[in-house]
Amino acid sequence: MSGQSRADIRPGLEVDIVLKQDQPTGKLTHGTVKDILTNSPRHPHGIKVRLTDGQVGRVKNITS
Repeated sequence: MSGQSRADIRPGLEVDIVLKQDQPTGKLTHGTVKDILTNSPRHPHGIKVRLTDGQVGRVKNITS
């Protein structure tokens, strides 16, 4: 599932995100959502979230 819709994302979900420094390469980081940082209902590059380990990035895949 894509991470472009805020309604699909909630704390506790397992997701793959792209960190800001990994955007040119597209390297994915796996983790659990702690906070949703994007306020708009949709975002073309993915909803921005903070993982439980503190990393921030845009959701590319919802894995759970």
